[in-house]
Amino acid sequence: MAAAADALRGPKGWAAGGVAVLALGLAGVAWLFLGDDERGTPPDPRARQYREVDACLLTGEKGIAQGTLAASVWEGMQKASLDTRARVNYVPVTGDQSAGNARPFFNSLIQRQCDVVLAVGAPQVQVTQAAAAKNPKVRFVVVDDASEAKAERPGNVTVAQPGGELKETVAETIKEAVRASHG
Repeated sequence: MAAAADALRGPKGWAAGGVAVLALGLAGVAWLFLGDDERGTPPDPRARQYREVDACLLTGEKGIAQGTLAASVWEGMQKASLDTRARVNYVPVTGDQSAGNARPFFNSLIQRQCDVVLAVGAPQVQVTQAAAAKNPKVRFVVVDDASEAKAERPGNVTVAQPGGELKETVAETIKEAVRASHG
């Protein structure tokens, strides 16, 4: 051992050390630049990639609780989102269930620039129908009974009847908005 240590002292030792450092450096550079190609690519995204289309649901204070009419609308919205990658969300009107109280909640959806606004419940439908003409670029779906369906309304309002076709009507309206935005 002592003989090996004496041999590495001096010019031969410096040369051997230099060769070792150079070999390690080249191995590191080769590993960095010539390594596995898959490591250099980013991982697949885990989050859904949404389109720039927002569908927003305005509900009563129960929101989208199971068994409510809003829950059926929400199911149609989720189906449309899966098919088109449109973003969907809902806002329950809290507090007094009146048109006056629903108006600020409705206005927040317009300020968020929702492409489709859906309304469930008498106060929400009333506010939506009153404001639809002032927002011609937004599509509206109001879920109401047949008596309201006969009322005069702007062309950007769809009246959906509670029942079997509700989910399909909701989903189709959102799909139309996605098609229109991506022409």
